[in-house]
Amino acid sequence: MLDSGADISGALTGRVPNPVRSAGRPASKLPTMELNATTAIVSGGASGLGEATARELAAAGCRVVIADLNEQQGKAVADAVGGLFVRTDVADEQSVQAAVDAAASAGPPLRAVVSCAGIGWAARTVGRDGTPHDLAAYRKIIDVNLIGTFNVMRIGAVAMARTEPVDDDGQRGVIVNTSSIAGLEGQTGQVAYSASKGGIIGMTVPAARDLAAIGVRVNTICPGVMDTPIYGSGPGTEDFKTRMTAPVVFPKRMGTAAEFARLVRSLIEIDYLNAEIIRIDAGVRFQPK
Repeated sequence: MLDSGADISGALTGRVPNPVRSAGRPASKLPTMELNATTAIVSGGASGLGEATARELAAAGCRVVIADLNEQQGKAVADAVGGLFVRTDVADEQSVQAAVDAAASAGPPLRAVVSCAGIGWAARTVGRDGTPHDLAAYRKIIDVNLIGTFNVMRIGAVAMARTEPVDDDGQRGVIVNTSSIAGLEGQTGQVAYSASKGGIIGMTVPAARDLAAIGVRVNTICPGVMDTPIYGSGPGTEDFKTRMTAPVVFPKRMGTAAEFARLVRSLIEIDYLNAEIIRIDAGVRFQPK
């Protein structure tokens, strides 16, 4: 039985058409968004998820630009992957413009823009002492996490729009933003952080629709409990991590930065992934606290 979308002309003529060939394309092909001999910019690339992503993309043949505030670690990562470091405050337009300009002039065409820069904060909307959430702290989280992501996305997209398309579809590049499962189900005390990450989720579909006109795809990753330096290494760290992984379904552990980086690469290389919001969390669902 043919499915509802099948072409029945083959059944009538005795020949079954190849749907790919019918579209005027080869019967099979590798992803056209090849990373080899291209440039990628990774904000927050000096450590954690961003560093792992920079290393993954460099291993795929990218010239990687590390955009980060941490000069020492950023330069070390850039040297290790044969890339370039640009000191960048993602909340500042001119700073992001300088980083993107460096990526656009790095030699190979800019094809990937990945936002991993972000900061955390925990405070209740009304504190236990009856005081309201600090407004300056709220603005800081929004500035870095949400506006910073938007800055990198919008300025990076302009640079990719100036490149030649890589295929008959007119594809020029891919943007991958980093949100969090806190943007979907924030816990007690995460009102500022969840707002910033929820905003990134909310940008995904309209940005993908906007940037379709220039051949740029947009996807967002929502990590769960990931084992990164954000948790520190002092006394009690391992006990804290154990408590964090308690609600994880399977596998019963924290995710790794390398797993996140492989997902970033897949979102870039698989051409038909667009406007997606993808959780990488081993099935965890946060409780209120």
